Amino acid sequence: MVQKAWRALHLVMHTVKKGNKNMKSLAFTSLARPILEYRAACWDPYRKCQISALDHVQNKAAKFVHHSGGSDWESLAQRRKTARMCALYKAYTGERAWKATGDRLQAPSYLCRVDHYWKIRARRQRSDIGKHSFVNRSITDWNKLPEEVIGASHGKMHIFKTRVRKLKTSEGEV
Repeated sequence: MVQKAWRALHLVMHTVKKGNKNMKSLAFTSLARPILEYRAACWDPYRKCQISALDHVQNKAAKFVHHSGGSDWESLAQRRKTARMCALYKAYTGERAWKATGDRLQAPSYLCRVDHYWKIRARRQRSDIGKHSFVNRSITDWNKLPEEVIGASHGKMHIFKTRVRKLKTSEGEV
């Protein structure tokens, strides 16, 4: 996947090297970034080497587009986390393809005063594959979300996604 993203980025760099900033940014976000985000919700790497390989492609693109290391793009880790939260939201609300996953989610055996009503019981796993799987990582992050983010969405995906993104940017969390 990383090699394919590199090939796409090199194609973009070769094709629009004399273009303006907006053209370069549009080319990257439409041709190379979808490859980096392909199956981002389920294949969210947890190993440092995999994460740095993906980030290296985006950093190179940011340097190409902005002529410096910094950019105003959302980091890939934040985008993957938002994608996982949205996928779990779809499962929790019973949206079409996610209904089978949502049916297996269980309520916790206890709730604290500070917990929200939509909390999900984490699954116990022995292997790293199970501990760092999509479902367990998403449940951990889901249970940390404030009640306003989940409760005020009323089954509307775009409202939930906007609130999660706003929460991530206000906290500066990755």
